[in-house]
Amino acid sequence: MKLRAKLCIGMSLAPTWLSGEGWRRPDSGIEGLYSSDFALEIARRAEAAHLDFVFRPDTYYLPLEPLEQSFGFSSLDATLMMAAIARETSRIGLLTTISTTFSAPYMAARQLMSLHWLSRGRAGCNLVTALSGNENFGLPEMPTSNQRYARAAEFIQVMRALWSSFPAEALRIDRAAGQYADTTLIHPIDHKGADFAVKGPLNLPEFPGPRLPLMQAGGSVTGMDFAGSVADMVFAQTPDMAAALAMRQELSARARAHGRAPRDLRLLPGLSLYLGRTRAEARDLFLSTHARVDRAQRIARVKAATGLDLTGWEGDRRITAADLPDTPPAARSPTQAAALAAAIRRETPRVDDLLARPEVLASLHWQVIGTVEDAVSEITRWFEAGAVDGFVAVLGGAPSSLDLTLGELIPRLAEAGLFRSAYSGTTFLEHLEQD
Repeated sequence: MKLRAKLCIGMSLAPTWLSGEGWRRPDSGIEGLYSSDFALEIARRAEAAHLDFVFRPDTYYLPLEPLEQSFGFSSLDATLMMAAIARETSRIGLLTTISTTFSAPYMAARQLMSLHWLSRGRAGCNLVTALSGNENFGLPEMPTSNQRYARAAEFIQVMRALWSSFPAEALRIDRAAGQYADTTLIHPIDHKGADFAVKGPLNLPEFPGPRLPLMQAGGSVTGMDFAGSVADMVFAQTPDMAAALAMRQELSARARAHGRAPRDLRLLPGLSLYLGRTRAEARDLFLSTHARVDRAQRIARVKAATGLDLTGWEGDRRITAADLPDTPPAARSPTQAAALAAAIRRETPRVDDLLARPEVLASLHWQVIGTVEDAVSEITRWFEAGAVDGFVAVLGGAPSSLDLTLGELIPRLAEAGLFRSAYSGTTFLEHLEQD
C-alpha cells in the first residue's frame, strides 16, 4: 500500500539526455553544458511544473575513456550550480551532492547552510560515500563500505551539531541596544570522534525556517540502514517493480528500527524516460542513443556483470539459467548483475534480445521507453502498489524527452490527482510534507 497520497518528483540536472549519441543532435545545446544558463533553464521549467526539487548527482574523479565519445563524468560543481539557480528561482527545492568520504563536515555544513540561506529554505543534500576517487584525496585505496558508512554517520552528526551551534534565535540585530547576537546561545560543539575533531561553532547562523532535507544514494544493506536513521529520501536503482517493493519494505523496516515512521523515508528511484509520440519513435530514440555501443562492448558488459561469456554465440540462441556460472564475479554493480540474471531465468532470452536490453545498453534505473501514456500507466502502477513514493526523472535520448516529461507527463499526473497542481509551500521540506 502506498504511504503517501501524492508523488514526490525531482528532476535530475545531470544531462543524461545528452549521453551516448544524444549530444550530437543539432538541438542538443551541448555547447552550453558548462554554463549556469543550461541548468537554470531546466530548473525554471521544472519549477513551472511544480516539481519538488532539481537534483545534481556528482562525482569526484574523471575516467577518460567515456570522454572520447561523450561528456562522461565532467560537470560543474553541484553546490555552486545550485547557488546560481537559487537567485533565479523561488519555489523549487535545490538538492546538491556532498561526499562524506572526501569532504570535511565543517566545510559541508557551511556550504549547505549558505545555500539554505541564499534560497530561503530550499536547500537539500544528497549524501554519498562514493565508490571511486580516492586517488584525488591522498588515499591509497578506497575505504571499505563499513568504514565509509561509519564515517558518514559521524559526518552527519557533526554537521547537525554545527548547524545547532549557532541557532537562529541567537541573532538579535537590536539596533537600539547595540546587540547583534546573543553569544550565550552560541556554543562550540567540541566533537572528538573516530574520524573528526571539530571545535565549532559554525560561523553562520542556522536558517530560521524548516530544516534542510537529506537524501541518501545507495542500496546496500549498510546504506539502507544509514538511510533509515537520517534520510528523508533515498535515490536508488530499481530496474523492476519487484526490486522496488523489496527495497521499500526494507527501508520501512530500517526506519522503524531507528524509531521513525516508514512514510518519513521516501523511496525515489531514478526513472529513465525515453519518450516519443509513438512507442516505435521512443524505441528508435533509445536505440539510436546507444548506437555506438557495439556487440563486443555489450558482450563484455554481460560477462562483467554475470560471468557469462557470449563470445561466439549465435544471435538466436536461447540463454537459460543453466548457462549462468555457479559462482558469478564480484560485479561493480550488484544491481545490474541481479537484473540480468533474473531476466535470463525468467525469459530465457535470445542472445540478440539480451544484448539489446536497457540493463546492458544503458543505466540500471527504472526504464520507460514509450509514450507519455505508457509512462503515466507505469508510474501509477508502481505508486499504487506501494513500490515507490515518487521518482527522480532521468531523461534520455533528446531534449524532446524533457519537453514531453515537463509539458505532458507531469500535468497528466496532476490531472489524475497523483501530483500537485500548484505549490502550497515555499521551502523544500514543506514540499516533501505537503500530504
